[in-house]
Amino acid sequence: MVLPEGFTLPPLPYLVGLGIGFAAVVVLLWALSPNITDWTVVAFAPWMVTGSVLHVLYQQEAFPPMLKPLFGTGAVYVTTATVAGLVWIVSIFLTAMRRNASVARQLGTIGTGVAVTFAMFSLYVGVRNGPVDLFWPVIGGALAVVVAALAWLLLGLTITEAAAVTGTSGALVVFAHSLDGVSTAIGVDVLGADERTPASQVVLDLAGRLPVADTVGVGWLFVLVKVSLALLVVWLFEEYVRESPRQARLLLAFVAAVGLGPGVYNLLLFAVSG
Repeated sequence: MVLPEGFTLPPLPYLVGLGIGFAAVVVLLWALSPNITDWTVVAFAPWMVTGSVLHVLYQQEAFPPMLKPLFGTGAVYVTTATVAGLVWIVSIFLTAMRRNASVARQLGTIGTGVAVTFAMFSLYVGVRNGPVDLFWPVIGGALAVVVAALAWLLLGLTITEAAAVTGTSGALVVFAHSLDGVSTAIGVDVLGADERTPASQVVLDLAGRLPVADTVGVGWLFVLVKVSLALLVVWLFEEYVRESPRQARLLLAFVAAVGLGPGVYNLLLFAVSG
């Protein structure tokens, strides 16, 4: 009910290698025990985008056979998380050697450069293979910003403390799931795409049984559910952030990745599919 259609594990040698690499990074970070702030969570957003872009490139057959298993469904996120963790570790050491340096700034800057580079390469591959259409990706991104802003304003007016305590991390969670919801709605209602995640399909099927399905489509209910769950998570995390800010923000980053990754994947795939 959770894993998307087409989810497969990579061949055993790749699986073992990824497991060892990821575990080593986690152990190193555990030993370093870096500070995790709101801006650390934001700095990981470009790396979430990178994982999505790499999976689109996987769909475009852009990787050589030797590297391809690293970027399949599931494996791509472990690959990206391992690289992002290594960059985080390097940033910690570089910051310790320089005054006025920021770990989050370095992590976010490098991540942004990597994400933009691979996104441009994906668009290039798309142009080479056929037409690229940016209309719906741009509309989807703009709508997601509007939906997230309205949802965050509602949260701020009704549960002010939750918005204030979770801060930028909470806002990122709301935007990430707004993007996933809006992009899925556009894909299903406008572009005729299929939903690959069974749990999401259940919501879409429920919306399809409502009387308004023939006039407004089915994606609106998915957007409502995604945004509502994101707001619920932010509200529930208020006390957790107060008591254990490092662990809470790390989990908020994971929750944001679950929304931002699929959302960016959808929009970029719409573009390069023409």
